[in-house]
Amino acid sequence: MNKKLTTSVTAAMLAALTCIATMVIKVPTIGTNGYVNIGDSVVVLSMWILGNPYGALAAGIGSGLADLISGYGSYVPGTAVIKFAMAFVGYLVYKAMANGKIPKTAAYIVSSLVAEVIMVAGYFLYEATFLGYGVAAAASIPSNMVQGITCLVLGNLLIQALSRVPYINGLMVEKR
Repeated sequence: MNKKLTTSVTAAMLAALTCIATMVIKVPTIGTNGYVNIGDSVVVLSMWILGNPYGALAAGIGSGLADLISGYGSYVPGTAVIKFAMAFVGYLVYKAMANGKIPKTAAYIVSSLVAEVIMVAGYFLYEATFLGYGVAAAASIPSNMVQGITCLVLGNLLIQALSRVPYINGLMVEKR
């Protein structure tokens, strides 16, 4: 099977899953007109399964599309960049750690933690500057932290299960 085609189709599927996971459960946040969701669990799956740049593109496109469809147009550019950065940097951390000397579970946890810190900081900066909330953007930090922790746990549980599926395991970037 053509690896480039398989990777592209998998990226499109993960972008769609990111969009759906982001839209399924939306809890509005106080003060910034944003919302908490479980989409980051698929963002981290994208980075682990596809690596860079495909995983980062799937994360950014899927998350940005969810904001667009859900009526959060002012968040689309910020979300696309933040989610891309989460997956891009998170994968670099994962790749650096998953060299055989560190348990893979630790690499998953640390890389998803780094990704979620990027999310919390990224949304604070985006809301404070581009959306003009200033220091009031800090109101979204606690809910973004809850989202980050929830998705860190959920993403790590999902990768443990999915990596045991032969087809998914064969797709994972470290197997290519």
